Amino acid sequence: MKAAVIDGYGGNEVVEVREVPAPAPGEKELLVRVRAASVNPVDWKIRSGKARLLTGHRFPKILGLECAGEIVETGPGVERFSRGESVVVYTGIRRLGAFAEYVCAPEPGVFPKPQNLTFEESSTLPIAALTSLQSLRDLGRLSAGGRVLINGASGGVGTFAVQIAKALGAETTAVCSAANVELMRDLGADRVIDYARRDFTRGDERYDLVFDAVSKSSFPRSKRVLASDGIYVATLPSPSVLLNRYLTGYFTRKKARIVMVRPNRVDMEWLRERIEAGRIRVVIDRTVPLERIREAFAYSETGKVRGKVVLIMGQGHGP
Repeated sequence: MKAAVIDGYGGNEVVEVREVPAPAPGEKELLVRVRAASVNPVDWKIRSGKARLLTGHRFPKILGLECAGEIVETGPGVERFSRGESVVVYTGIRRLGAFAEYVCAPEPGVFPKPQNLTFEESSTLPIAALTSLQSLRDLGRLSAGGRVLINGASGGVGTFAVQIAKALGAETTAVCSAANVELMRDLGADRVIDYARRDFTRGDERYDLVFDAVSKSSFPRSKRVLASDGIYVATLPSPSVLLNRYLTGYFTRKKARIVMVRPNRVDMEWLRERIEAGRIRVVIDRTVPLERIREAFAYSETGKVRGKVVLIMGQGHGP
């Protein structure tokens, strides 16, 4: 099978698409024929070695954390799925392997594909969509009537966050570039701020939650626009957020939090129900063949992706 492989950490030059042996499912694992896989910033951070404490130093590594496809084989002990089902897969940062024509995943990381989504759209759910849901609802304690500002609202996480915030009944403010203002309104944002014309941290509004979907702001800067018991949630564990998460846990009512996404059946079902009801849709910037993964990474690294970048797999030659 073809797969995107690295033999060491580095820049895009270390990524190679080549033939490798197809995996075989073990106890409580499923073998999935991958149709599409989603690119996330964490993928090229893994490639560069920034996550080496979690990914280790054993090579070669097949990159990729999330994908969608069809089950072709089930290992012993699998209870919830059978051959032929269309599924969404999250492999986990220690296992990786989603950027390939076939992937093995443990049953807890496999979920039913929403019926009204394509494989390309479905491949984006385990990381970006769940990051948004868990940040807003769980860490941010957002509920009906709450006020939320989403920084970086036009990216992969942000486009989901705007829609999920509205599904939760919140008053939603989106921060993005001028080119994406209409997209934000189309996704349901109540207010849109063009970051080139206005710094949201200097405004008069107050928010129950500031969700920094791109971690381009900070808790010290955002604290001014938080309500008295407001929460700031970031997607990256910067030293500033780590320090303030500790300090705010003890000394102030305003809190700083970091999201670490944890895919699970209950949350994926929450998303699937609302996707199939038409309340949440997937925004895809572009689809790229697996063979052009370096191009996909380079575009993702510009920080200008509108929604998601998705890799398309070939038909494969059998496991």
